[in-house]
Amino acid sequence: MSVFAWLMMAAPALACTLTLDGPAKQGGLLIGTAPVGSKVTVDGRAVRVAPDGRFLVGFGRDAAAKTKVVAETPAGLTLECPISVAGRDYQVQRIDGLPKRKVTPKAVDVARIKADNAAIGKVRRLDTQATDFAAGFIWPLKGRISGIFGSQRILNGKPRSPHNGVDIAAPTGTIIRAPAPGVVALVHPDMFYTGKSVMLDHGHGLSTVYVHMSVISVKAGQRVAKGDAIGKVGMTGRATGPHLHWGVSLFRTHLDPALLAGKMAK
Repeated sequence: MSVFAWLMMAAPALACTLTLDGPAKQGGLLIGTAPVGSKVTVDGRAVRVAPDGRFLVGFGRDAAAKTKVVAETPAGLTLECPISVAGRDYQVQRIDGLPKRKVTPKAVDVARIKADNAAIGKVRRLDTQATDFAAGFIWPLKGRISGIFGSQRILNGKPRSPHNGVDIAAPTGTIIRAPAPGVVALVHPDMFYTGKSVMLDHGHGLSTVYVHMSVISVKAGQRVAKGDAIGKVGMTGRATGPHLHWGVSLFRTHLDPALLAGKMAK
């Protein structure tokens, strides 16, 4: 579903259109187009605008019901676009059988977890000028969806943070492919929770993460095309079976990968 925001100035002769394409719902990503040379803010925060006028708006799991996009054009016009964000109901997922240490880490694990989070956070702060996101997204592999975005996690009976991606169960060794063009921004051989992990930068603060891999097939700084192999499914880190956890973030805001990729083909 697309959202088209039609913005009319006071005088009919100054009518202008700002387009926002994508699902306006919690977990969704909108690709906007403003007049070339515009400055754009989302709820008062400036966002990067590409030379062709494209920009991104993302809605987290618990995004507010209202958002406002404002574009200041080179001609001095102010285009205001109020957006109604649809809410969602989230499931509760219980996962048992995890190693106790992977649910309640020991003191000796804390430094390692902090280092892992710092490396991931560094990628999520990137704001590169690339517009690889405009190529659209495909599923990185086909398999059974074993975990969905936003679900409340109960791990070994203990409530934990909501799931911030989708899990795709598949046999160990199944090839994982880049769902969109991008640059490899992180390669890690063994993170505490996520094991073998890869992150791709798609521009404008949009990044994707692939974890629990058995094999990593790319190197940091490498450019990948949509469909290129980046690794293989495994169960490294905190996992009870072979699967890929695929996550998408606009800076620190987690998005629903399923909304970007659409329905998985059989």
